[in-house]
Amino acid sequence: MFRRWDPIAIGGLLLILAGGLYVLQAQGILESASRMFWAIVFFLAGASFLMMDAWWAVLPGLTLIGLGGMIGLPNRFEVYRGALFLGALALAFWVVYLREQRARWWSLIPAGVLSTLAATQIVPPWLNQASIFLWGMALTFALVALLAGMSWAWYPAGILAVLGLFVLVGWMKLFSYLLGFLLIVGGGALIYGALRRR
Repeated sequence: MFRRWDPIAIGGLLLILAGGLYVLQAQGILESASRMFWAIVFFLAGASFLMMDAWWAVLPGLTLIGLGGMIGLPNRFEVYRGALFLGALALAFWVVYLREQRARWWSLIPAGVLSTLAATQIVPPWLNQASIFLWGMALTFALVALLAGMSWAWYPAGILAVLGLFVLVGWMKLFSYLLGFLLIVGGGALIYGALRRR
C-alpha cells in the first residue's frame, strides 16, 4: 500500500495521466494533450490548497485553479482566458471576505478591483470600458463603506463615480479645457496682484 502523498506514486499517476491524454489527442478528442496535462496539474495543486483549513489557502488554491482553467480553455474561447483568470482571483478574495468578514475587510478591495478588471475583459467593444472600470471601482469602495463600515470609502466612491460619468459622456476633454482656463486666469490674477503691489 502506498504511503500518503508518496512522491513516486504521484509521479506514476502523472505519467499515466499524461499517457492517457496523449492517446486522446491521437484520436482527435483533445486539441493539446500537454496543455490539458498542465491544466489538470494546476487544478489538483489548487484543490490541495483548498482542502487546508486556513483562510489564506483560498488565495493560492483558487489562483492555481484559475491558471488551470486558463490553460485548459479551448482555443475557440481564448478571448475569455484573461477574464477567467481574473475572475478566479476575484473569487478567492470574495471567499476570504465571506469567511472572515470584519477581520479581513480589506479583501473587499482586491475582490472588487479584480472583478471589475474581469468584467472589462468580456464587455462588448461598443461599451465604454474606461467608464465601466471607474464605476466598478466606485462600487468597490461603496461596498467597503457599507459592509466594512469604513465611512472614508464614500469619498473615493463618489469621485470615481463622477469620473466614470465624465468619461462616459466624453466630458474629459471639456474638463481639461475648463481646468486649463481656470489655471490661466488664476496665474494672471497672481501676476496682476504682484504688479499692483509694486
